[in-house]
Amino acid sequence: MKMSELTFSNFLYEKTKKGFIFDIQSYAIHDGPGVRTLVFLKGCPLRCWWCHNPEGQSSKPQIMYFDTLCMKSHKCVDACPVDAITLKENGKIIIEREKCTGCGLCSNVCPTSALKVVGQWIDVEKLIEEIEKYNQLYNNPDSGVTFTGGEPLFQPEFLKEVLIECKKHYIHTAIETSGYASREVFESIMPYVDLFLYDLKLFDENESLKYTGVSSQIIKENLSFLIKKGKKIILRFPIIPGITDTETNVKNWIDFLVKLKGSNFPEEIDLLPYHDVDEKFYRLGMEYKMEVHHAPSESTLNKIKQEFEKIGLKVKIGG
Repeated sequence: MKMSELTFSNFLYEKTKKGFIFDIQSYAIHDGPGVRTLVFLKGCPLRCWWCHNPEGQSSKPQIMYFDTLCMKSHKCVDACPVDAITLKENGKIIIEREKCTGCGLCSNVCPTSALKVVGQWIDVEKLIEEIEKYNQLYNNPDSGVTFTGGEPLFQPEFLKEVLIECKKHYIHTAIETSGYASREVFESIMPYVDLFLYDLKLFDENESLKYTGVSSQIIKENLSFLIKKGKKIILRFPIIPGITDTETNVKNWIDFLVKLKGSNFPEEIDLLPYHDVDEKFYRLGMEYKMEVHHAPSESTLNKIKQEFEKIGLKVKIGG
């Protein structure tokens, strides 16, 4: 994570004592043991072409526009205080994203919820209340909360305070992370995390920079660090046709993992098949760079599964 981003994130928390999230989901069964509550933190230093949660990339509030719901009442045009919304010839609207502040006044007057604000501020106490509310319903000792995003480590101070409170309430904690954060951030939150769901994407530096916008070196280094510290880790590998599923990329990751094998080596890797989310990008006014729009084939998934099994990993297809 760039130091300027980390500093800005910490500054916001120190000023407001709140974190920025875009969703809370309950009764999840694929992102950690038992039944989970998922907390989606907003803001991420990566810009993965295939990102399944593009609304988690920006650290600012955004307006999502569902054009099929638009009834052309155009109340939103008059409500916008910065003139960021204009009409198209067909009666639909255009949002000038560079002007939009995400204030939400347009969504307040929209009669069909065609406009939706993505992102809300929440303090630690309120978030713990939400997590506790659901956790008491699961009736499962393995259940708990998984922080995802976006990148949870993009808001390290807020995340740390929530994790500390979770431990006080005996709540199992998991973090889904790209691994792209400073070592200091990992060291600060590590004592309060029971499980890391750790993404492996692109091993090659140039490919990582092209498809995710960041170097893969710090991701490799942080994975090595967590393994040496004995933290419980489930590896996750998104299967993106023509990008991450190449023979070279799979082999490079396997060779890297073999060198890390020891008593604390992760036991499991989850293969996460790509699915097309172009509509999400368009609704947010974001560029969608993916040229492939189909899921990986069953034969590709099975071939990669077998390769990871050869080094002793339990392989699950899906999160």
